[in-house]
Amino acid sequence: MTTATAATAAPRTNSPRPDKHRPEQPETTQPRPNPPTFLSDPYPTLARMRQSAPVSVLHSDGGLRLWIIPRYADVRAALFDRRFAQDARRAQALADSRVEGVNLGTEITHMLSSDPPDHTRLRRVVQAAFSRKRVEAMRPMVERITLELLDGLDAAPARHTTRTATATATATATATVDLIRDFAFPLPILVVCELLGFPPEDRDLYRKWSTAIVTQEGDHAAFRRAVQEMGAYVLALADRRIRRNDRPADLLTELLAARERGELTDDEIVGMVALLLIGGHETTVNLLGTSCLALLRDPGQAAWLRADPTRMPRAVEEFLRYDSPICMATTRFTTEPVDIGGVKIPQDEFVLLSLGAANRDPARFQDPDRLILDRPDAGHLAFGGGIHRCLGALLGKLETEIALTALLARFPGTTLACQERDLRWRNTMMLRGLETLPLTLRH
Repeated sequence: MTTATAATAAPRTNSPRPDKHRPEQPETTQPRPNPPTFLSDPYPTLARMRQSAPVSVLHSDGGLRLWIIPRYADVRAALFDRRFAQDARRAQALADSRVEGVNLGTEITHMLSSDPPDHTRLRRVVQAAFSRKRVEAMRPMVERITLELLDGLDAAPARHTTRTATATATATATATVDLIRDFAFPLPILVVCELLGFPPEDRDLYRKWSTAIVTQEGDHAAFRRAVQEMGAYVLALADRRIRRNDRPADLLTELLAARERGELTDDEIVGMVALLLIGGHETTVNLLGTSCLALLRDPGQAAWLRADPTRMPRAVEEFLRYDSPICMATTRFTTEPVDIGGVKIPQDEFVLLSLGAANRDPARFQDPDRLILDRPDAGHLAFGGGIHRCLGALLGKLETEIALTALLARFPGTTLACQERDLRWRNTMMLRGLETLPLTLRH
């Protein structure tokens, strides 16, 4: 889970295109990428950006100018630099002064779209829920949900029998499932439901809202409808609890208590829930899918990991670096001119920090395009940094470690059930994740 995915929308930029040369801007020479190619493999484009200039200037589909920072050292420094602000209302006013129809998600108020002092106040309300002690206490719950989902995969109706090429012709049961739909999505969303105290049977509704809010897919009406529906849902659930004097030990109860103390407004409760509900599953879904795909591509690394499951925490750090579930951190803007590698970004310009590009930077990581699960130094930026560093990083890693360990143990002979070129990827420049991952499971 990471708050870096946010319920904050970014300007839609499915197909980055270089800006024409201007005196105050770096010249970008890379060709305009093909959108489906970029979605399936953004790393060649990101490498060209990294190699050609410390900053690349692109435009969103709506015409908003964006400055992309791709190099590790620059991205890391910018994550801690208060001159890059994230207040969504100020950002929207800037966008409105430049182009029409760009939606930066100001309908949702939360800490990722806020700067201090509001950010400090909002984060303080929930940060204790994601402490190392509280997260470790969730381990039995995450293990229980994981095993229940794996049992469901074991009982998949598509099961059939094949025969091995041994003299005894041992029967081997297999089943074809969609790992995203049947495992990677329900696991983190069920964990977040238990954390918040939300009805797990509404998980498909949460996913629908999440997709509309995070990807937008060019449909601003769908974005606003999802925000309104989610807001009404959250406040109705809160009102029912108050009427019934129902105070279970979950995070929603803590948020309502903060409202009673005057620390949160209704809009801020809705925004906090949106951030936790959406950010709390989007990144883990993406990470589980890309990690499984990476292991299928590299049987040697899979065998190394299967031979000693205690290696999993180290491996998860490499999965996070190798195919970062957040390709671009949420939109920032400059509050004064900022120099990046000799390129001056003026005040009031929109900036995207490419976590995906930074985590493949050869100036920081040796052989960065290879998956090396025993890489000695993690140092990745997948969870961001500074005051907006992922609040749920520990929980996201715990979920991924438990899920991948159990999946590899239960189905060691798993294979991809389609050609890799036929896989569908999320239609967003910000996230890096699969829409589906068809697998043939084998014990």
